[in-house]
Amino acid sequence: MLLVALAYACGGWLGALSVCRWAGVRDPRLAGSRNPGFSNVLRLYGARLALATLVLDAAKGMPVLWLAKGVALPAWAQGLVGLGVLLGHSYPLWHRFRGGKAVASAFGVLLVLTPWVALLCALLWALLAWRVRTAAVASLATACLAPLASWWLAPDYVWVVSAFALLVVTRHVWNIRRLGRGGEPRLERRITPPEE
Repeated sequence: MLLVALAYACGGWLGALSVCRWAGVRDPRLAGSRNPGFSNVLRLYGARLALATLVLDAAKGMPVLWLAKGVALPAWAQGLVGLGVLLGHSYPLWHRFRGGKAVASAFGVLLVLTPWVALLCALLWALLAWRVRTAAVASLATACLAPLASWWLAPDYVWVVSAFALLVVTRHVWNIRRLGRGGEPRLERRITPPEE
């Protein structure tokens, strides 16, 4: 439980907020989709800041997960630690429970627990994002594939990965509604920066 609490604290560090603060630009929660994540930062401020956000959100939970693996916790317990990271990112207490969609954080967690599943999911996400230009579609499709990929590549973690996927899908409920209405923003940078 101590590791889960530590994982939640690590997950609650929202990379987008730090990156935008360091770059001297507006809080991404105040513009665009208002989501503190990779895709909104990309649309608002471009690839450089978006990539930095992706790296921070993927890496922030890795130390505590390495610790969980290092003390030889069983797969389900490692999964609880990973879930702590994702819950911290999605529902951070110190940001009034307004966090991100947990896609980048889930990639970082899977990269430690099930690296081949993580890499396969990352490849699928990149291909779909390039083809359909919509982050939500790429994220939802990848979340649905992840348990199947785990069943094939890391069967000990299939229920763990399924729980992660369910959280990611749940965090995309509003995106699903916007997709149904045709109002989901495309994965492209805005031509003009948001007003300060």
